[in-house]
Amino acid sequence: MTTRPDPGTRSHPAGTRTLVVVGHGMTGQRLVEEVRSRDRAGAWRVVVLGEERHPAYDRVRLSSALDGATPAGLGLVPPGLLADPLVEFRHSAEVTAVDPPARTVTLADGGRLGYDALVLATGSVPFVPPVPGRELPGACVYRTLDDLDAIREAAARTTTGVVIGGGLLGLEAANGLRLLGLAPHVVEMAPRLMPVQVDEGGGRVLGRLVGRLGVTVHLGAATSRIEAGPDGRVARLVFADGTAIETGLIVFSAGVRPQDALADPAGLPRGERGGFLVDDHCRTPDPHIWAIGECAAVEGRCYGLVAPGYRMAEAVTGQLLGEGPSRFPGADMSTKLKLMGVDVASFGDAHAQTPGALEFVRETAGGDVYAKLVLDAAGDTLLGGILAGNADPYIRLRSLLGHPLPTSPDALLTTP
Repeated sequence: MTTRPDPGTRSHPAGTRTLVVVGHGMTGQRLVEEVRSRDRAGAWRVVVLGEERHPAYDRVRLSSALDGATPAGLGLVPPGLLADPLVEFRHSAEVTAVDPPARTVTLADGGRLGYDALVLATGSVPFVPPVPGRELPGACVYRTLDDLDAIREAAARTTTGVVIGGGLLGLEAANGLRLLGLAPHVVEMAPRLMPVQVDEGGGRVLGRLVGRLGVTVHLGAATSRIEAGPDGRVARLVFADGTAIETGLIVFSAGVRPQDALADPAGLPRGERGGFLVDDHCRTPDPHIWAIGECAAVEGRCYGLVAPGYRMAEAVTGQLLGEGPSRFPGADMSTKLKLMGVDVASFGDAHAQTPGALEFVRETAGGDVYAKLVLDAAGDTLLGGILAGNADPYIRLRSLLGHPLPTSPDALLTTP
């Protein structure tokens, strides 16, 4: 008979089971809050293992940490939860292995913890393209508070910064460089900014507006290599056409990949594109192990937004507390953002992929506002849309998804 290690050092009521949460990001924190607010009987004691040295913080507002916001100011853990006897937070606690038969996790320091239920909320890691020179000092990623320390250090040595990646995270990183007083450049291989969320028209308006804010945008641009200066640090980025940008700081923000390194050694299946493969209840084939957030491939699909992660946390909590067959209901991938003061929103079938879909487009003469509504083949039901420069109609439009239009498309775009 296998004896599992004691799950912790705090005393807890007899019969209380141990829930171990691996990862203390926004989704892991939401799970802890859900469990403690709904577990009236104190059936679960929660041990949270965070690889970062900081407790959970608002990663969506990461760039604000370059404008004076402190880690505490971005923190998400309320004081009451820190004092909760049924919750234990451990940081700088890297989990290196999971042993499903023994129901234990092993930490980098050699310690082991036993669990009755395990939730993997390990999030994602930055994708760094295989560009020669990517390992040079001054080449950074943009994902954590610790990453910002490296960016600040490099920024102090230069006046120009380059972000590789023109998606949501890339534009957030560019804003961070602006806040540090640098002249930012954004390099995007696609022909427009934010290619996942917006179409050609929306990208055109977005590019024009961020350009006015001092961001130089390079579209359809492939990076050939990063070259070092005499000090061995980043000195320039060279494009495939031979042109270059002189810079002492390059930030890779070209997307993320699920952090699923624990899967294969534990015998847990992975999705085709990575992530812990789970069913629509967020459960792996092992009945004691779940995965939520960006690391979870729910029926093969990973979700890169925080809202779906919150829905997963709620569903898993229901299962842990025996509240019925709680399942992840899928996710609304609609987004409304303010990037450097520029409004951007997309919702529903934003790219008109529904067969027969019609598009109603309106762009102001000055080119500062773009709006597109996607309608069904009959032209009377709203399927989706894109807004750039002004997202005031977003809330109303989103509420009308799948419903007949109450008025003309033009009137919908002029009424918030």
